[in-house]
Amino acid sequence: MRPGVKINPHCLTERGHIECSHSSAPRRRVSEQLRTLPRARVLHLRKARNNSKQSLLKPLLKLKPRNRKMTSKKHSLLREASHQIIAGGSAGLVEICLMHPLDVVKTRFQIQRGKGDPNSYKGLGDCFRTIFRTEGVYGFYKGILPPILAETPKRAVKFFTFEQYKKLLSFTPLSPAMALSVAGLGSGLTEALVVNPFEVVKVSLQAKRDSFKVQPSTFAQARTIINTDGFGLRGLNKGLTSTLGRHGVFNMIYFGFYFNVKDAIPASQDPRLEFMRKFAIGLVSGTVSSCVNIPFDVAKSRIQGPQPVPGEIKYRSCFQTMGLVYREEGYLALYKGLIPKIMRLGPGGAIMLLVYEYVSGWLQKNW
Repeated sequence: MRPGVKINPHCLTERGHIECSHSSAPRRRVSEQLRTLPRARVLHLRKARNNSKQSLLKPLLKLKPRNRKMTSKKHSLLREASHQIIAGGSAGLVEICLMHPLDVVKTRFQIQRGKGDPNSYKGLGDCFRTIFRTEGVYGFYKGILPPILAETPKRAVKFFTFEQYKKLLSFTPLSPAMALSVAGLGSGLTEALVVNPFEVVKVSLQAKRDSFKVQPSTFAQARTIINTDGFGLRGLNKGLTSTLGRHGVFNMIYFGFYFNVKDAIPASQDPRLEFMRKFAIGLVSGTVSSCVNIPFDVAKSRIQGPQPVPGEIKYRSCFQTMGLVYREEGYLALYKGLIPKIMRLGPGGAIMLLVYEYVSGWLQKNW
C-alpha cells in the first residue's frame, strides 16, 4: 500500500470494499490497496466503524424513552387537572342545589336595616313563613341560576387552584399545616375574582320581594346592571374587595382546618364511620369559617344589594361599610344572617368536601 493514503473506516463495507464517493483515490485503486493490508488491520478498521456508528446512535436511542416519558407526564398532569376540575364542579353543583334556600334567607337578613325597616323579619321562622306565604316555594330559589352557572367553574377553580398552590408551597420553608392555610387563602382570592359578577346578579335578585313570576330573569337583571352601571366596581364588579375578603378568609380556615384535623384523627376501616368522620370534620370547618368571615359577607350584601336611598350610594367599600354598620346598628349587625349561613355552609361545606373526595377517587380508579 502506498504510504500517505488513509482509509476512512466509515467507507468500509462488511466485505472490505470501499463505498465512498468522496475518496481521493479511484475506487479500484483503494480496493487494491485494502487487499494488501494485513487481516488484523482490516478487522481493526471494521471494528472502529461499528463503534463509531453505535456512538452516533446512542443519543438518538436515549431520546425516545425521554420523549415518551415527557409525553406521559403531560398526559398525567392533564388527567390530574381534569379530575380536580370535574370533582370540584360536581361538589359545587350538589351543594348549591341542596342549600340555596338557606342562602336566600341569609341574604334577606343581611340587607334589612334594623328594627326600623318596615320589611324586617322577626326571626328565622318568620322569614321562612313570610317568603313561603308571599312568594311561594319558588321564592326560596330566587337567584339560583347565577350560582348554578357560577358554581361549576367556581368550585372547579376553588379546588384546582388549592391543589396547585399546595404543590407550589411545598417548595417553600412553610410548615405543612401553614402551607394548607396559605393555599386555601390563594384559592379563595382566585375564586372571588371569578364569582363576583355572578354574586352581584344573585344578590340583586334575592333582594326583590316580588312574586317569583313577576321578577326579571337572570339575564335581564344582568343586562340592567350593565346598562345602568357598566362592568366596573360600581356595576357588575361592585363589592369586589368584600368578596375577596369573604372567600379568602373562608377558604383559608376551611381547607387549613379540614385537612390538618383529618390528618390528626386516625381513619376508620369501617366505611360508615369513615364517612361520618369526614362529614363531622367538614361540618366543623364550614361552621368555624362562616363565623369568622361573616362581617365580609354582610358588607358584600350591603354593597351589592339595594341602597337605602335610591340613587344615593351609601355603602361604597368593604371596611367603610363595616364601620358604618357598626356605628349605626352595633357590632351584632355584622353577624346578621349567621344562623342561616351556618345552616347552609356547615353541612354544605361537609357535602362539598365529601363529594369532591369521592368523585375524585372514582375518577382516579375509572379514568
